[in-house]
Amino acid sequence: MLSVRRHAQTLASSFTNLSCSTQKRTYVDVYMKWKKDPYFDNIEHILRSSQLKSVVGLKNCIVQEPNRCIPISYISKKTRQFDVSTKIAQFLRKFPSIFEEFVGPEYNLPWFRLTPEATELDRLERIVYQTHAEDLRDRLRKLILMSKDNVLPISIVQGMKWYLGLPDDYLQFPDMNLDSSFRLVDMEDGVKGLAVVDYNNGGEKVLSVLQKNVVKKRGEVSLEEIEFPLFPSKGCRLRVKIEDWLKEFQKLPYVSPYDDYSCLDPSSDVAEKRVVGFLHELLCLFVEHSAERKKLLCLKKFFGLPQKVHKAFERHPQIFYLSMKNKTCTAILREPYKDKASVETHPVLAVRKKYIQLMKNSELILKSRRRSFGFSDEGVVVEKDLDLDFEA
Repeated sequence: MLSVRRHAQTLASSFTNLSCSTQKRTYVDVYMKWKKDPYFDNIEHILRSSQLKSVVGLKNCIVQEPNRCIPISYISKKTRQFDVSTKIAQFLRKFPSIFEEFVGPEYNLPWFRLTPEATELDRLERIVYQTHAEDLRDRLRKLILMSKDNVLPISIVQGMKWYLGLPDDYLQFPDMNLDSSFRLVDMEDGVKGLAVVDYNNGGEKVLSVLQKNVVKKRGEVSLEEIEFPLFPSKGCRLRVKIEDWLKEFQKLPYVSPYDDYSCLDPSSDVAEKRVVGFLHELLCLFVEHSAERKKLLCLKKFFGLPQKVHKAFERHPQIFYLSMKNKTCTAILREPYKDKASVETHPVLAVRKKYIQLMKNSELILKSRRRSFGFSDEGVVVEKDLDLDFEA
């Protein structure tokens, strides 16, 4: 259910192709009482994404070593780096189909290496990175082109790597991974940034996913005609006032996230539609078309987003879904999951699904081990002391 407080005000600012009369605020304080949707709450690659990120990070740490194996002492103190809430050894032992434990050559310490299945999947993952290098580069380029001055701090790019599907070491080899349209620059306060310069050399403008879909259907793009595809949850009814507001909101001019927005009044409905369009395009670029909402808050300064940008997810529940699983709030774009032909599937998604299958295989292996040792899954569970972390 949504509620509103009516407040109309005509704004006096101007924008290319937008008259003053279009830059107004009609409804404010629209909010949603969260409504659970089992379909979006149980999308497996979203549900396991956070844990998978830690698994892949540890996998990469292992394969980067010359012998492709590491002692537990090498990573036992890096729980924060890999975003692991338990001890590293305990986490690794949860996935025997990915990480194989053995006694190392020194001090009888536990060592870990990849299983043959995980090794093969790592090889396939690298092939995907090579085969789709231009696609990955283009997604990064588009992210930067949506920013204020076509430049982002390296730290922001690093923080978005997982969502964009870039390898961990992507920025360590700029000559190999980036083309001439990218440039490393110095930003204010000595911050290093990554910029996109002379892209397309003044050629065709970059189109958003929404604009591309309009071109496919109508053969043309018009700011006046683009509406957001809506996918309401079953049983979710809006008040008449809000339905009327949404209809008028859909009719507003669409400002592409790649267009200049400096002349927009930030309190206008058109500016809000631009913010919704930015979030739509951003999630289209991501592997799972989703992201932890709190992880997106660091983007406000560089993309001209309002202080309460998170409210856009709540005000437009037919475009976005907020999942409260895993003790966090994940923003999910509905469109790719309800109309799969509208948004291109990320090339890295298939590999991540294979890793998730290995993670699920681990659960079966552990269950089989408990049965073989006479442990019961019901009642009192007897646990072996496997926490042998070496305290360096």
